[in-house]
Amino acid sequence: MCRRQSRHAAYNFDPMAALLLRVNGQSHRIDVPAGQTLLTTLRETLGLTGTKYGCGEGQCGACTVLIDGKPARSCRTDSAAAANKGITTIEGLAHGDQLHPVQAAFLKREAFQCGYCTPGMIMSAVALLQATPKPSDDEIVRQMNGNVCRCCTYPRVMAAIRDAAGATPAAAGAAGDEVQP
Repeated sequence: MCRRQSRHAAYNFDPMAALLLRVNGQSHRIDVPAGQTLLTTLRETLGLTGTKYGCGEGQCGACTVLIDGKPARSCRTDSAAAANKGITTIEGLAHGDQLHPVQAAFLKREAFQCGYCTPGMIMSAVALLQATPKPSDDEIVRQMNGNVCRCCTYPRVMAAIRDAAGATPAAAGAAGDEVQP
């Protein structure tokens, strides 16, 4: 046995992890390098490229996916931590040709410009509306605060989330003052 093999055997080190990932309602049995991020697994192993790499530090929100219905930064989530959990990506929201209501609202309100942040924004908005079907403007701002849009489409994002919720703008408040229905 070579020295490298004996060193790995002594520490029970396996450079690959066999995982079961449930992504967008489909189960995938895959082997990934130990420590690989969920973002890399989604994009490179499963070919789901809608989730974007932004900052790599979990600060911009471009990589947001839902894990068991809660928003998670896939660039900072180890693939093994998401094993056996329900993972939803932007590709999993629409049903055939029928867009998810948040996707439809973003399209209607043109809540994107370059579109790079849009998948993460939509995933964060979906999580918000699942937890709080009729959010106030303050709740929308709090939820979306971790999603950065360099094109500054925030007023249109607010309007789209309100549309998707069927909510009307708040009568008062900073966010309500900036965005008209």
